[in-house]
Amino acid sequence: MSQHCFGIHAVSSLLQRQPSRVKVLLVQQERQDKRIEQLLDLARQHGITVKPVDRKVLDRLVEGSHQGVAAEVETLQARNETFLEQLLAQLDEPPFLLVLDGVTDPHNLGACLRTADAAGVHAVIAPKDRSAPLNAVAVKVACGAADTVPYVVVTNLARTLKLLQQSGVWITGTAGEAEQLLSQASLTGPMALVMGAEGAGMRRLTREHCDQLIKIPMAGSVSSLNVSVAAGVCLFEAVRQRQAGMADLLK
Repeated sequence: MSQHCFGIHAVSSLLQRQPSRVKVLLVQQERQDKRIEQLLDLARQHGITVKPVDRKVLDRLVEGSHQGVAAEVETLQARNETFLEQLLAQLDEPPFLLVLDGVTDPHNLGACLRTADAAGVHAVIAPKDRSAPLNAVAVKVACGAADTVPYVVVTNLARTLKLLQQSGVWITGTAGEAEQLLSQASLTGPMALVMGAEGAGMRRLTREHCDQLIKIPMAGSVSSLNVSVAAGVCLFEAVRQRQAGMADLLK
């Protein structure tokens, strides 16, 4: 199966990291500039066929701003529970995971993958139902992170959280009504951060499997943040704590 990766940054990242996935590079005929030339050079280096096309062809192929370029690629597949078990067994450092419960917008999924990559998250986990697909939009927004951060789709999220706990992973859920502030929580060691959908938040069963609930202090008039922004705030607080803990060990 094939899908289209589009946008200069996303295609460039793909050509640099996983050129073997690219079947053909489609470039808008009248588009000639330095950024396009760099993509063409990358494609030539890897022996990838370049096909000049009319802009209308690209407009029909993708939904969004293609910037005059699209790559036909092998479909990027989500991983499953078996992959997650193997990943946890192979890690030589404490697991650092992001769980998305009810995040259905591909734009938000892509942004969360990008944030997860920046924070050093080992995998992003989501339930099979009521979750965004790893489609071309998500891949474009992720700006290459979809190729580096595994997206694990599980059949039963509550069961997966329980298995993580049995493996020693501490489950931290985010909820606006939580009493503990983000800065007050311990986010070191093996951990999974659970983010719910905007508005609805985590589902009841997901909440019940959390070891602790935290909230981001909100000083303004808005009641919540976009899920990818909230994930970034929480993940990088965890990064700060983990780096501080490592620095203490090295003293």
